[in-house]
Order: sequence, then C-alpha cells, then structure tokens
Amino acid sequence: MNRRAFFVACMLAAGLPSSLALAEPEMTLNLGYVGGVQAPEAIAMGQFAEEVLKGTGGRIAIRLQGGGALGGDREVVEGVQVGTVDMTVVSTSIVANFAPELKVFDIPFLFRDFDHAEAVLNGPIGDKTLEGLPSNGLVGLAFGGMGFRQLTNNVRAVKEPSDVEGLKIRTQQNEMHIAVWTELDVLPTPMAIPEVYTALQQGVVDGQENPIGAIINNRFGEVQKYLSLTDHAFTPLVLLISPAVHGGLSDADKAVFKEAAHNAMARNRKEVEAVARTGIETLTGQGMTVVEDVNKEAFRAKLDPLFAKFADEFGEAQLKAIQETK
Repeated sequence: MNRRAFFVACMLAAGLPSSLALAEPEMTLNLGYVGGVQAPEAIAMGQFAEEVLKGTGGRIAIRLQGGGALGGDREVVEGVQVGTVDMTVVSTSIVANFAPELKVFDIPFLFRDFDHAEAVLNGPIGDKTLEGLPSNGLVGLAFGGMGFRQLTNNVRAVKEPSDVEGLKIRTQQNEMHIAVWTELDVLPTPMAIPEVYTALQQGVVDGQENPIGAIINNRFGEVQKYLSLTDHAFTPLVLLISPAVHGGLSDADKAVFKEAAHNAMARNRKEVEAVARTGIETLTGQGMTVVEDVNKEAFRAKLDPLFAKFADEFGEAQLKAIQETK
C-alpha cells in the first residue's frame, strides 16, 4: 500500500467522509516510541492517531514510529525538546533527566495500586506537573502508565533484600533508579532498552526490572529464569509534543489533541491492567519461575535511608499530598 492509500484507509477507518479521506493531510507528525506494535502504549497511540485525524477533519495525521525507529527513549525526548521529533510517549523516568520535578514519581513504593496512581497522575498533582513542563522545553498532553515494576534475573529466586546483593541489574538511565538499587547492594547498570535482550542473553547483566507488559513485549522471558513480583515502583508514561509543533496548532486543534491524549491514556490503562492480570501466566508458559511471596516490607525497610533524602529533596508536603490522594 502506498503512502496516499495508507492515509485514505486510516481516514475511512476513523469515520471520516470519503470526500475528506481523499484529501492529503495538511500536516503529518511523527510520534516515536521504543515499544513494539503490541505494547499497551502502541495500542493507545493508535487510538490517539485515529482521534486526531477525525477531530481535525483529516487535516492532521499522526505517523507512529515504534520499535525505536527514531532512537532510544532518551534520544527521542531530546528530539522533542529541540524540535527534530514531533511527539513521543515515554516513561517519566526518562523525562526526569530533563524535567527534575518528575523524579518524585520514581520513589519506590510511592503508589499503592493502579487506582492510586490514576488519581495522582490525572488529578491536581498531575495537572500541575504537566503545566510546569514547558519551562523544560517540553509540552505534556496526558499521563498514562506502564504498570508496576517487577524484577527478573538468571541467578536465583529473589524473595528477600539479601537475595539481590551482588546481582548486576540493568536499570533505566535515571539517577533515582540507580540510587535505589545501589542502596539494595545491587550493581546497577544503566542501559537503553534496545540493548537489554542481548545483554541478558550474553550475561553482561544478570537481570533487569520492568513492568510485566515490557517484560513480555521485549521477550525477556526467553533469556531470564526468575520473575519476582516486587511491585517496587510504578512507572508513569507521559505523551509529549514538541513546543514548536504545539505552538503552531490552533486553539481548536490543541483541544482535539488534549482530548485525544486523555482518551488514549485511558485506553492505555485498560491495556496495562489486562496485561498485568494475564502476563504472569504468559511468562510461566515461557518457562520462568515466578516468585509471588516477595517480602516487600523488608525491601521497603532496607530503603529507609533513602526515604529521608526524598523528603528533603521533594518536601514532606508534596509526598504527603501524593500519599493521601484517594
């Protein structure tokens, strides 16, 4: 299918009249991300693209560039910041390198469950955080989530903090993640996600930590023996758009983008929660040993020295506001 036929098919699928579908979009924006086509965020961004196309009467098309086609997470965020990439959907753990106020969401054991994360990210706290992003050269449209992070490795079943001591664990390129695993006496190894499969396969690292959906979509079950359900952190997603692109949109189009983003992230949550429910069986079927009885309280206690530092860095009032959100 050629480019024009592709856009016509997309427009008709989005419910546009055939007369509009025959017209070329006035603007095509590239939305880059590292997940595969079956990743929850990819499914959500497909819905986002359809709603933008329909909401703008076919004038603005979104071209999804998944699988790291535009670069790794950090490179794509840099591209959005400087205007070489139009949009991305990405973990806030990566964006925190550019917008430090997002670091607070990486605090381990901060979120109780999916409902708590939703209430924080899509309530006043999340809204205020999005409003502050332009000062860092980014515009955020909506928050979503990847889910709660779990630990995998090839050395031993992890139940207690002592079980992780000395393991080489791949982490995201994020200061807080590195600090947390260092406190647990792990040897943290920051690495871009496209490199992780081979690193696990070749024994460069012993393990990694990610939400269930990311473990499945990156096929880590093929090269990891043990999965420990640590639930040690929730990873939010944020849909970003280049300030240059956003500034060029009309107010009406900005409203279309905002509503489409909100709806897409609601879809994302449904997909993530579904994978969290069914993914354990999938990974067990791939031969992984699943450890459910992890001593989370012991992990939390081991991190007590860091929690005091977090209170100093982010302020007790902000942490209390997050913890008390219902």
